Amino acid sequence: MNGIIKHIELIERIDQLIRLQATGTPLELASKLGVSKTKLYRIIRTMKLLNAPIEYNIALQSFVYAQAVGFEFGFFAKDSSTKNVKSLA
Repeated sequence: MNGIIKHIELIERIDQLIRLQATGTPLELASKLGVSKTKLYRIIRTMKLLNAPIEYNIALQSFVYAQAVGFEFGFFAKDSSTKNVKSLA
């Protein structure tokens, strides 16, 4: 189970760095995350399978999103009276 949580945490961290346009090169990003370049590409492939429009921008030397997207993972309580969603955290 910890493997799944660690994978999700890596996705969240990559998402944060992409939003900041601060991933650096693939090798630098793998180093920041403490994973191999191969594992990094597997995670990015997973994100793309989840419809993340990730591209690498050579000029910025950073992965970027080709369009604005949001990513959120977790369970949330629904407020049935207003149909709003509240975080359980």
